[in-house]
Amino acid sequence: MHPSKIALIFTAALLAACSKGPEDPASQASSKDVAKEAASALPAGVSLVETFDGDGAEIAIPYSKYKLDNGLTVVLHEDDSDPLVHVDVTYHVGSNREDPGRSGFAHFFEHMMFQGSVNVADEEHFRIIQEAGGTLNGTTNTDRTNYYETVPANQLETVLWLEADRMGVFLDAVTEEKFEVQRETVKNERGQRVDNRPYGRALETMYAATYPDGHPYSWPVIGWLEDLNRADLNDLKRFFLRWYGPNNATLTIGGDIDKTKTLEWVVKYFGTIPAGPEVEDLPAQPATLDSDRYVTLEDNIHLPALAMMIPTVHYNHPDEPALDAAAEILGQGQDSMLYQRLVQTGRAVQASVSHSCKELACEMWFIVIQNPASGESLAEMEQAVRDTLIEFAERGVTKDDLVKFKAGYESSRVFGLQSVAGKVSTLAAFETFTGSPKGIDAEIDAYLSVETDDVTRVFEQYIADKPAVLLSVVPNGKPELAAAEQNYEWKRTIPESYGDDDEALALRPVQDNFDRSVQPTAGVNPQVELPTIQDGKLANGVRLLAVQNDETPTVTVRAVFDVGQRDEPRGKAGLTSLMTSLMTEATTERSAAEFAEALNRLGASISVAPGQYETTVTLNVLSKHLDEAMPLMMERILKPAFTEADFERIKQQTIEGLQQARKTPQGLATRAVGAVMRGQEHPLSFPTGGLPGTVAKITLEDIKGYYEAHFPAHLSGVTVSTSLPHDTIVKALDGLAKLEVSTPVRPAIALQKPEIDSRTVYLVNKEGAAQSSLRVSQHALPYDALGDYYLAYLGNFPLGGNFNSRINLNLREDKGYTYGARTYLMGEPQEGMYMFSSEVKKDATADALNEVITELESFDAEGMTEAEFNYLRSAIGQQEARSYETPAAKLGLLNRILQYDLPLDYRSQQNAILQETDRKTLNKVITDVLKPEEMAIVVVGDAASIREEVEALGMPIVELDEDGYVKEADESKEQPAEAPESASL
Repeated sequence: MHPSKIALIFTAALLAACSKGPEDPASQASSKDVAKEAASALPAGVSLVETFDGDGAEIAIPYSKYKLDNGLTVVLHEDDSDPLVHVDVTYHVGSNREDPGRSGFAHFFEHMMFQGSVNVADEEHFRIIQEAGGTLNGTTNTDRTNYYETVPANQLETVLWLEADRMGVFLDAVTEEKFEVQRETVKNERGQRVDNRPYGRALETMYAATYPDGHPYSWPVIGWLEDLNRADLNDLKRFFLRWYGPNNATLTIGGDIDKTKTLEWVVKYFGTIPAGPEVEDLPAQPATLDSDRYVTLEDNIHLPALAMMIPTVHYNHPDEPALDAAAEILGQGQDSMLYQRLVQTGRAVQASVSHSCKELACEMWFIVIQNPASGESLAEMEQAVRDTLIEFAERGVTKDDLVKFKAGYESSRVFGLQSVAGKVSTLAAFETFTGSPKGIDAEIDAYLSVETDDVTRVFEQYIADKPAVLLSVVPNGKPELAAAEQNYEWKRTIPESYGDDDEALALRPVQDNFDRSVQPTAGVNPQVELPTIQDGKLANGVRLLAVQNDETPTVTVRAVFDVGQRDEPRGKAGLTSLMTSLMTEATTERSAAEFAEALNRLGASISVAPGQYETTVTLNVLSKHLDEAMPLMMERILKPAFTEADFERIKQQTIEGLQQARKTPQGLATRAVGAVMRGQEHPLSFPTGGLPGTVAKITLEDIKGYYEAHFPAHLSGVTVSTSLPHDTIVKALDGLAKLEVSTPVRPAIALQKPEIDSRTVYLVNKEGAAQSSLRVSQHALPYDALGDYYLAYLGNFPLGGNFNSRINLNLREDKGYTYGARTYLMGEPQEGMYMFSSEVKKDATADALNEVITELESFDAEGMTEAEFNYLRSAIGQQEARSYETPAAKLGLLNRILQYDLPLDYRSQQNAILQETDRKTLNKVITDVLKPEEMAIVVVGDAASIREEVEALGMPIVELDEDGYVKEADESKEQPAEAPESASL
C-alpha cells in the first residue's frame, strides 16, 4: 500500500487507508502444494486453503492460509529471526457498518473488548500480556477493527486463549457499569483527539459535507457525541452479535511458531465458537458531486487552512496506483508542484496533496495552511491549487516522475516489513480486503507498472475540472476569512426506530470439551541474546557502533553531533531547531527541490533532528543504493546554503507554527512545566522550537555562526543498522571518516533551577478548552543506566509506568476522567524530573488532581505490594524478546550506548539488577525520589470554569501567561517576577 499522507491539518483523525491490491488467481496454492500439506495431519475442523513460499520475489511474505469449520480464516507466517510472535485478529467491521444515529459503535466496542470476558477479569487482558513481557492494543477505522499482541514466543497459547475468550464468551461479562465507564473514556478520547485539538473537527466536517446523509462515511469513526450519549447496553450487544462472529474475522499469526502446534491451539480455543450471521461485502460507494461545495468551520486556531477534496474511485480500483502517482507529483515533498508554488515562495506554511483510499471510496486531498504573513487570503490559496492543476495538465508527466514515485513506493514497502508485526498486519489487511494474503504481489506489480499515460489519463478523468468540497477552517468569530461563502449545509436524519429495538438478543453459547476458564501455562521463556555490536572507530577517531540486520535489505546511518538546545545562548531559544530546518533546504550544490529529487530517485530519506543535547543526521536507504546516498548525506551535513530567502521563509513559517502550537493545551503545558521546573530562561525550559518572541530575535548570522561552531567538528559518533557486511559499511562511511573533529567545550548552564519546597498550582488559561492538561512534577535523578535512576524506573512501574498502573486504573478505568494517565522519569545527563501527565475532562480537573495527589502520597508511604513487585519483574524481565527486533530498536540501543558511554552489555546488566533487587530496595529508592509535598502542579484549561474548584484544594495558585511567565511580570520579560515562596521562579 502506498502510504496516504494526510496533512497535519488532519493528524488528530488520520484515515487508516486500506491495503491495496486485487485478488490474484495465481495466489491460490498449486494442487500439489495443497495436497502435500493436507496430507499432513491437520487438526479436525480445519482445512488448508492456500500456501505461498514467496516465489523468489524480492518483496514477499510467505504464508499458509486455513479455514475453520465455523468460518474463521487463519493465516500463519513463520519467521524465527526473533523469539517472539505477533497475533492479529481483524474483524471486517468498522464504522461503515453502523446505522445512522448509532455512530461510534465499532470504536466503542474496541474499548469494551478490553473489559474482560467470562474467564478474564476486568483489565486482566492488559495485565496478562504485559506481565508476559508483551505489548497490545486495538484500532478501529472506517472498514475494520483489529486487536493485536506482540509477545515472547512461549506466550502464544495464552494470547490465543485470550482472543478466543473475548470472541466467544464476552457478552456474559458485560455490565452496565463497564459500559458507562468506557462511554466516558471514549468521550474523553474524543475530547483529547478531536474537540480539544486545533483542526480536530475538520476531517469529520469534510466527510459530512461530501457524503450523503446515511452514507457509511458520513460520520466519524469515533462517533458523534450525541450518538454516544444516546447508546445503551443492548445496542452494543446487538452490534457484537451481528458483526463479531468467527466467520467475519481473520486470525493472523506470525513469528517463531510451530505451525502444527499453533493450529492445534487455534482449533481448541476458536473452533467451538459458533458462526455469526452471514456477512456480505458492502458495495463500493464513491462520492458524487454536481458542483463545488463550500463549507466553513470556525475553530480555535491561529493559521487559517483550506482543505479541498475531489472524490475519485474506490478501493482496489485499477486506477488507484496512477492516482497515487498524480498526488505525489502534485504535492508530496519539496520538489512537488504545490509545495513549490506555495511553501517554497512563503505563501503558505504547508501545502500537500494525497490520494486516500478506504474500502468503499477514495478521495484526492489538497491541504493548504495559510501563512498570514504573506497577506494572501484563503480564496487566493484556492486559486493557487486550481492554478497548480492547470499547470499539471500543461506540464504532463515525465518518466523521471515515475522513477521517483516507484523508488519511493519500493522503499516504503521494504521498510514497512522490518518487523513481524508489519508483516502480519500486511497479511491480515490483504486477506480482509482482497480475500488473499498474497495481495501484496499484485499491488507491487500494479505500482511498478504505472506508465506516464496512465497518470495523464486518470488526472483528466477524475481530477481536472471536477467539482470539489472546499472546507475553510478559520479562527473563531472570523467567517469572513473563508475562501468563499458557505453554500452547502449537511443534514443528519436519525431514524425514530431501527426495527431491532424490541428484538430479543440471540446469544450464541459456546460448547467446549475443556475448561476454558483455565489460563494456559506458558512454556520456557525464550533465551534472548543481545545483538552483536561492532564497536570501533573511524579513521578520524570518531566512534562507530554498528549492528547487523539481515531481515530486510536496508541501511540506516546516523551521525551524531554534540550540539543541542542546552547550547543555545540566552534569548535565542529555538536556534538549534531553526538551524536544522534550514539544513534541510538548499545546499550550495543544489536547490531544495533538486536535492529532494536526488533522494527520491533512490527512495531514500535524510532527516536532521535537533535534541536537547545532540543533533542527528539520519539516512534511511535500501542497501543497493547506499553508495549513491552517502554523498547526499555528506552534502546535507557539509554544504547547507543558508540563503537569505530560505532563512526569512523558514523563520516566518516557524513563528507561525509556534503561534499555532499555543492553541493546544499540551503545547502550553510543555512550556509552563519547563519554566516552573528549570527557571524561565533556562535553555531547556523552552519547547524545542523556542517561542515566537525568541525565534523572532534570531538572525541569519546567528544561524551561520552556530553552525560553523559545531559542524562538522563536533561529530561525536556514528551508529549504523545494516544488512551489508561491516567492511562495506566502513568503506561507505569514508566521507565521515575524513572529517576533522574536536571535542566541544560545553560550559555548565549558569542558571540555577528553582527549588520546589511546597505544592503550588500554576494555572494557564486556555479559554474554551474542552479538557484540562495536568502536569505534576518534581526534581528527580539524572539518567543512570545501572544505578538509582534505573531502580527508580522499576519502582515507578506499578504507580504510573504501565496501563495497569494505579494512577491509570484510577483516573481512566475507575473514574472515567481521562483517556490515559501516567507517571515517568525524565532522566538527562545533568538533571532529571519526575512527572505525572494527563488530559482530563474539564469538570473533573480538581477531582483528578486530588486523586493524583492521594495516589502519590499513598505510594510514597507504603510503596508497592508484593503482587505489584512480582508483576513488574515479570513484565519488564520478559520484554527482551521484542527489544531488538527491528533496525530502529537496535539503533536505539546503539544511540543510548553512544550518548552515555555505556557498556555494550548494559541491557544484560540491567536484567541482572532486575532479578537481584528485592522489593524493599525498590520501594526505598522510589519513595526517596517521590516528594508529594514538593510538587509543582501545572494546569492548562478554561480558567473561568475550573478555577473555583481548583482553589478549593487549598493550594496557592500562580497564574502564568502562554509563554510561561508569571502574569505580573514586566512586559519586557527580561527579569522574571517573584512567585510565592512555595516555588521560586
